[in-house]
Amino acid sequence: MHIPDGYLSPGTSLVFYAGMVPVWYIASRMVEKTVKVKELPLLALGGAFAFVIMMFNIPVPGGSSGHMVGSTIVAVVLGPWAGVVAMSLTLALQALLFADGGITTFGANSFNMAFVASFSGYYLYRALSALMPNRRPLAAGLAAYAAINLSALAAAMELGVQPLIATGAGGRPLYAPYPLAVAIPAMTAPHLLFFGPVEALGTSLVVSYVMKEGGLKERGKRSGPAWAFLVLLVLLTPLGLLASGSPWGEWGRVELSRLIGYVPAGMERFNGWKGVMSRYTLPWAGGGVEGAAFYAFSAALGSLCVVLLVFLWGKLWRR
Repeated sequence: MHIPDGYLSPGTSLVFYAGMVPVWYIASRMVEKTVKVKELPLLALGGAFAFVIMMFNIPVPGGSSGHMVGSTIVAVVLGPWAGVVAMSLTLALQALLFADGGITTFGANSFNMAFVASFSGYYLYRALSALMPNRRPLAAGLAAYAAINLSALAAAMELGVQPLIATGAGGRPLYAPYPLAVAIPAMTAPHLLFFGPVEALGTSLVVSYVMKEGGLKERGKRSGPAWAFLVLLVLLTPLGLLASGSPWGEWGRVELSRLIGYVPAGMERFNGWKGVMSRYTLPWAGGGVEGAAFYAFSAALGSLCVVLLVFLWGKLWRR
């Protein structure tokens, strides 16, 4: 669901940046009012958790893969505006440091996974928990299932509309090559059948844990087990390497050329940011144990950077 550089036209990218700038501003103001300073560790934990779980790629039939997002978890615990902040900071780090998602498409990716997922997950959870007050983990899971599918649908529409608005000589698409009729089912089907249920299960388990602990918002100083669980997830991230296929819509240029026989001209002219550790590794790193070690190191480094980024954001915004 991380749209890479070159897949959206410059005009599309600008539209989403323009739309997200006021959202980021309002989110920062709202979080300043609703999230206390002592709860910043929880915001950092939520962002780091989202970063790590997105490294657990899940293979699906057809050779593709995908992952959880985690937006609903943060939104349920700290509110939808906090979800926007935590997920946006996480997506920014993924793009800048690991080239997972593009710089030009950061606005669109934030719209999909930070805004749409957080708000739809939060308000669906509120509605469902009102209907089933004694089954809040189930309500959270169902809300997360819907949220990740709405995010996938938004990404599919953004990719699928590109052949309609940006074509070159001979009618060839300049950017994302697949039309809506292909992009929507190709993106939404795996989320409906595979990634959605995983998102629902993971969200239900986390919310169930939060409820048993009396609510992490009231017990921020006793969130040690949650941090320990994050460390365990970091150590287990090499399991994400078992899914060798790229997520749909996140192909590299060589892979895309094999799929459609050419690289769209607009994408060919665009030299995207390669990141410091592109795709969570280094160019000279081998496979096997070495590759797994670098992947786990990237998870540890990334989650630490997310935590520092959240605290830096909190310090700068609250001055």
